Amino acid sequence: MRKVRIRICLQAYRNRCTSKSPLGSAIASMTRRRWIADEVQGNRAALIGEHANHLARVLRARVGQDFDISTGNSVRRGRITSITDTRVDFELGEEIPAVPAAEITLLLAIFKFDRMEWAIEKCTELGVARIAPVIARRTDSHLATASKRRVERWQRIARQAAEQSRRAAPPDISEPLKLADALNIQAALRIVLAESEEQTLVRDILKPEAASGVLALAVGPEGGWTKDELQSFQRAGWISASLGDTILRAETAAIAAIAVVSSALHPR
Repeated sequence: MRKVRIRICLQAYRNRCTSKSPLGSAIASMTRRRWIADEVQGNRAALIGEHANHLARVLRARVGQDFDISTGNSVRRGRITSITDTRVDFELGEEIPAVPAAEITLLLAIFKFDRMEWAIEKCTELGVARIAPVIARRTDSHLATASKRRVERWQRIARQAAEQSRRAAPPDISEPLKLADALNIQAALRIVLAESEEQTLVRDILKPEAASGVLALAVGPEGGWTKDELQSFQRAGWISASLGDTILRAETAAIAAIAVVSSALHPR
């Protein structure tokens, strides 16, 4: 009798999740995997290459399955119409409400690539809109030289993280910038993380009304920004702030700072 009751309850839950009721639609939307389309034309979209291969071979998707498909302009329900190892085609249906990305630009000084990639992935999940890799004084010369060849990989990591976290689009990741060029990035509020700052915390200078504009946040490399670099930030109008007394690794500082900024600008 107990097994019968459990089966009945599970079937009732499935019916609610797959029904056309608001609850069923909301639950179904939350559980569908999201993909960012490689090609979009009218009410058709497609994943190609490795993107398609992962869906076809790893996840073993089938014709008729539904997924959330980001077209770049919106997120729509997509039903698979054909599938191969190199291409998956979708027919697009109704638009799905998407949470807009926070207007945060992250200036991320280049540091060890494995740790930097982890920071890019997590900051993408936290909703950063743009990432600008910066060649700082303390960026190792070989990393600075190799960074130009890493942009495509960083973009791929960000795309995967955006899909995993159900974002409508990945952040823009620019080519590496020299600090002199990065200083001129436009934003309503510009904050540079500085270990030497003892008076001002990041949370102290964030106001909810700043959410209506772009915020820029600069995070230094291992060892932090040099004194000369911090003076350059100050002359360019940036505000120095810290995350507290604890000394953090560069990747930890970036993730923690984005989390603080996102929470302060978009309280729920």
